[in-house]
Amino acid sequence: MSTVAQALETLRAEFGGEETAAEDARQFVIFHIGGERFAVGLSEVQEIIRAPQVVRMPLCPASLEGLANLRGVVLPVVSLRRAFNFPDHPADDATRVVVLDYGRPVGLVVDRMANVVTIEQERIEPASSIRSALDAEVLEGLIRDADGRSVVMILDCQRIFRREFGGDGQFKEAGKTAERLAGAETAQEKAAEAGDETQLVSFEVAGQEYAFPIERVQEIVQLPSAITEVPNAPPHVLGVITLRQRLLPLVSLRLLFGMPATELTESNKVVVVSLGEGSGVGVVMDSAKEVLRVARASLEPVPDLLRAGDRGEISAICRLNEGRRLVSILAAEAMFDENELRRIAGRNEAHMAEAERDDRAATLDDDEQFVLFRLMGEEYGVPIDAVQEIVRVPSELTRIPNTPDFIEGVINLRGAVLPVVDQRKRFRLEALERNDRQRIMVFTIRGARTGFIVDHVSEVRRIPVGAIGPAPDLSGEQKAIIRRVANLDAEKRLILLLDVLQLLKAEESRDIRQAVEGGGETAAA
Repeated sequence: MSTVAQALETLRAEFGGEETAAEDARQFVIFHIGGERFAVGLSEVQEIIRAPQVVRMPLCPASLEGLANLRGVVLPVVSLRRAFNFPDHPADDATRVVVLDYGRPVGLVVDRMANVVTIEQERIEPASSIRSALDAEVLEGLIRDADGRSVVMILDCQRIFRREFGGDGQFKEAGKTAERLAGAETAQEKAAEAGDETQLVSFEVAGQEYAFPIERVQEIVQLPSAITEVPNAPPHVLGVITLRQRLLPLVSLRLLFGMPATELTESNKVVVVSLGEGSGVGVVMDSAKEVLRVARASLEPVPDLLRAGDRGEISAICRLNEGRRLVSILAAEAMFDENELRRIAGRNEAHMAEAERDDRAATLDDDEQFVLFRLMGEEYGVPIDAVQEIVRVPSELTRIPNTPDFIEGVINLRGAVLPVVDQRKRFRLEALERNDRQRIMVFTIRGARTGFIVDHVSEVRRIPVGAIGPAPDLSGEQKAIIRRVANLDAEKRLILLLDVLQLLKAEESRDIRQAVEGGGETAAA
């Protein structure tokens, strides 16, 4: 059963809904926010969960409630009430988070769920047909009840995310991945004969475009930071990873096709390809492109000249844009030896216990060491090498005029003038009265020593590199400062890891240095 079908059955069982859908119908999940009813396409919904505990992320739009741990995955949680400028409402037993799958999950906080409905295309009206407090550009359309008076507003979540978090945020590329999930085909596409069209999920490798038939693609995930190597495996087998509580062999399409190897980065995507009978393989691509709906007439056999010596890995060539764009369609059954992949996964199980022992005894290069501290109850970390020292906050600081409001002043630290930043103010958090637990963490930023007041320093800790991943890009300022997140799943902890060099902008460092040079003599006396 497909992921969408499983979601549909689960949602119907919990919230109720119709059992069948006409060919020209779409399914929606309906929920309530602030007395209004809204809908999102069922195929966008990964799951619905109770409101989780969140780690608040500074320097982000107010609509972001924070980050949550969703079975080891970092989940941004967005309040639609705040996005829509509705009054805040405390979470209660009815509150739910609708998790949407856009390649990386994002959660929407809603007041309560309603049901799952199937709506014929002719019942969906343009958003401009009613007057609403919401900007029509965040609405995909409207559904009217049988009485014609009650309205359900269909949300265009992509536009909401772009409006809230900007075009450079985590959701910038979500549209391409979401097309496979959104189920938002136009009426013209719906009217086409099913047998005359096919859908492809396309990717790029070494500047060439490849695709798998959509029925072969189970999901698209980020390349994990930790890959377990398998002894005596073919060169194109990178190793195995754990995905959804199962071992998944990981294959490089570059190496499989004899292309030059490149360093793996965050832009690489893993396409999980089904091989039947519950088995699968993760294929590492350079980047994801899009989901294509193409006429079968645009598929052509591979020229005989190109078939010499191959095993049929490319089943057809798709010609688009009058032949200016060629997409090679991959045949998973010819590319992979299913029995060999099973042996690789099974062979690795015998090495897992040994690998865990080796990890504990391995060199410390497999860990990164951080100094952890707290602000407003949330945990942050900085690399231990970046910390010059940690000192108590003195009872008085010397104020320096004409400096940003987050500069508390300067102190005399062993004969040197040290500018001090209130990290709460820097992150635009609530102020805190001075207390004995607060500390000043001293860093060197662009050649200048600067102190940062934190609520308290909690510990020095080694964190496995496999537990560290990129932070969601939710605002430009946050993206620069908080680039990574440590997800300690077993401890239910998310630690925001800071790039110390970005704690002050270049112009701020310059202004602080000039102000200190001009007004710091009193502090040094």
